[in-house]
Formats: sequence, structure tokens, C-alpha cells
Amino acid sequence: MKRRLRLASAFALVELTLALGVAAFCLISVFGLIPIGVQTNRNATSQTIATNIAADVVADLRGTPRCTGASTVFSIILGSGPGCPSTISPRAATLYIDSNGGVTTLGATSRYRVSVAWYGSSALRYADLKVTWPAAADPAITTPSGSVEMFAAFDRN
Repeated sequence: MKRRLRLASAFALVELTLALGVAAFCLISVFGLIPIGVQTNRNATSQTIATNIAADVVADLRGTPRCTGASTVFSIILGSGPGCPSTISPRAATLYIDSNGGVTTLGATSRYRVSVAWYGSSALRYADLKVTWPAAADPAITTPSGSVEMFAAFDRN
């Protein structure tokens, strides 16, 4: 009578240790990428909000009638063109926007700074809009965390 030996099929301790080591290396790599992903998401959200703010300001400036001295929503001084009763020259404006998109003063609730600079003649004006964040960081003095810049033309004839 022959005796049959049965071989046990199982993982050896060395195989198990190597598998755990590979899994731990992969998990540590993935966990190391989480802060980078969160920061990238935060930057993308801030940039999207800043782009929407710039688009809102341009829409407000374009929607303001020609002989009105200031824009209707953000109260930016536009100036008046030929044919208007008075000639007001446009002024550079700085606005502060809170997290809800409302205009506020520079303080704890302000998140974005909107700078509007005017160029061009009295009939055709160009506006350079720059939205930076955080609002307390003056771009003339320091580098802000992020910025969005938009150049728009307004035919005020």
C-alpha cells in the first residue's frame, strides 16, 4: 500500500510579508497625494469663483446705460461719453467681494479683491479687470495666492 502525501496549499510567511509591504507602499503613496488633490481642488474652486466675479463685473459694466455715471450693481464710475449732459471721467476702482458674491469692505468677510483700470478715449473705453485672492493681499505689494485677469472693451457710443 502506497501512502500519498498531501501538500498543503497556503501562503508562506515570506509571501505574506512581501504582499503586505507592497500594499503598504501603494497606500502610503496614495495617502501622500490626498493633500495635493485637496489643494488643487481649492485652487480650482477659487479660480472659478474669481472668473465668475469678473464676468459679473463685465456684464454689469456692459449693461449700464451710456449716460449713467456709475454701474448699476457694483457702482463703478464709468464716466460719460459725447452727448451726455456732463462729462465724468472714469476712475480706477477697487472692490472687495465676500464669499456670497456681495460687495463688502476690506475686512474679515472679504475674500476677493477686484481692481478695475480704465483705458481709451471718451467714446471707446477699455477696462482691465483683475480679481485676486485673498482680498487682504495687495497685488502691488505682495504676490496673492491666485488671480484672474480679464480685458474688456466697451463701445460707449
